[in-house]
Amino acid sequence: MPQSATADTAANGSDTGKIKILPPQEARRIAAGEVIDRPAALIREFLDNAIDSGASAIEVFIEGGGSAKAEVVDDGEGMNREDLNLCWRTHATSKIRCLDDLESARTLGFRGEALAAAAAVAKLEIVSSTDGREAWLLEAGPGDSPPLLSRNRRTRGSTVRALGLFDTIPARKRFLKREGSEAALCRQAFIDKALAYPNITFKFSQDGKAKDFLPCAASKKERFGAALLRPGEYGFLHEIHTQGEGFTVDIVIGGPELARSDKRMLFIFANGRRVQDYALAQALVYGTQGWFPNGTAPIGAAFIDIDPALADFNIHPAKREVRFKDSGAIHHAISAALRDFCRHFSVKAVMGEQRGLSQDLFAHQGVDANRRFDAVTRFNQPERGASVVGASLAMEALLEHPPDFAPLPGHTPATEMVAEESPAYGEPRYAGSIFGLFLLVEWRDRIFIIDQHAAHERILYNRFISETIPTQELLVPIPFTTESDDDDRFLEARRDQLANLGLVIQNDGSGWRIDALPPDWRMGDDETVREILELRNAGENMAARWAATLCCHTAIRDGDYLDEKSALALALEALELPEPRCPHGRPIWTEISREALLKAVKRL
Repeated sequence: MPQSATADTAANGSDTGKIKILPPQEARRIAAGEVIDRPAALIREFLDNAIDSGASAIEVFIEGGGSAKAEVVDDGEGMNREDLNLCWRTHATSKIRCLDDLESARTLGFRGEALAAAAAVAKLEIVSSTDGREAWLLEAGPGDSPPLLSRNRRTRGSTVRALGLFDTIPARKRFLKREGSEAALCRQAFIDKALAYPNITFKFSQDGKAKDFLPCAASKKERFGAALLRPGEYGFLHEIHTQGEGFTVDIVIGGPELARSDKRMLFIFANGRRVQDYALAQALVYGTQGWFPNGTAPIGAAFIDIDPALADFNIHPAKREVRFKDSGAIHHAISAALRDFCRHFSVKAVMGEQRGLSQDLFAHQGVDANRRFDAVTRFNQPERGASVVGASLAMEALLEHPPDFAPLPGHTPATEMVAEESPAYGEPRYAGSIFGLFLLVEWRDRIFIIDQHAAHERILYNRFISETIPTQELLVPIPFTTESDDDDRFLEARRDQLANLGLVIQNDGSGWRIDALPPDWRMGDDETVREILELRNAGENMAARWAATLCCHTAIRDGDYLDEKSALALALEALELPEPRCPHGRPIWTEISREALLKAVKRL
């Protein structure tokens, strides 16, 4: 046998053996599935490169759920002709040069696989320029055809576009979900990146329509609220900072007002990547235990910045997982910081934050100086006149003797407790309101401070739970489509139960429509659809979840004015509640005794 034939047999296996070496092109297409398994993976990898390029603004465009087109446009440093000609090849990277570089790499990408994988399963087009004067277009794709490189035009930065994902691999394409579901996953990949980089402006468009615009934000808390919450919910977010040896953590956590029945809105980020780490997600839950009622979970995110030498991001092709050298230390830092925050987030902390004196108050309480508490209040900052400052200082002195909060469910209502006492100080008297939020009631030897919104929420909640929720037919029905078969099955199976909640929905064959809603419903069409579909996660607590949503958006708002008669009636009804907590678990009222007040001003 000729020597060349022997070499071929050794390289490719014997003619009679079962094991063969795949042709390089087929091997590339199979291996690409480790990195690019669906359109969202394209968006994730393209966004990583855009962020690594130093971009200040990034736009995402998808069509057909991302499989027809997935495009990311940035204003980063761009690539010249030579770099563009190499970037699509396997393991072509500008991030590292050897294995040891992984110990100092802080870029999102470093393996050099993403563009090569994209070119193996889709038509890849990249237009890039380093100076805005000279630009080049690279076209590469599945098959043996060499890539094409030609002159083009664009401003500084790069446009990366993948067209016809899996068109040449039908076996993979048929396992994609329908377009709406794939588009939702693309948007989630977009949100994941945007949350970790508030200093970058992000835009997301789907099938030619702008869906999300996230301008540059001042903090991770601000970006979290803008990306995931309704404007009225921003004020319930808090930001905390903690640190340990070789790492720091910024934690964004929602208060009990934003409690969820599941943990799907808990995020863990490590050096800008969203990673799957059950233990650290649990740290967010452990640290807030006792703050969230009835087995509900918080929403929030932990943004870990760690020395690359203490973490291995090279254990998964898509870098979805990370191995920390000491995950226990990070877990402890997160849970301990949250426990401290929850313990000190009281009326005293809120008062201090409102006057800009939180640091002094926390120092007085002996809180670790390395931790920063950023408690956001819902009421407006008062004018800092001499009378306000004097009143605030008096309240601070008073709060050296902490007031008693509303008892847990099952205790005697406040009205019954007061009725059993000496009537020396007469009937309840409305004494006014403070901060546009709290009602003051003087009754016998106590002052009750009542949260008007929380009180009205609980009163309405009790009413909605015990009575049939009325329905008001819409003049113009609201049409909508779902993003998954699970949503369709939920709506079909629970249609009668939804009707009992004041929600009348129908499927007309082409999609769903809302025919009726509870009276005084205030949300827009998209928010309404989202609230209805989120009931799927409530399980058997669907009625309670809907009642909580309904009363929250119907109740008296912070800052709403109440006349004296209405305010007193609301206060007394609140004090009669057998469960003096709002549906989210917050106490409705707090009280200060006459004796405590006299002691605070040194009269006893």
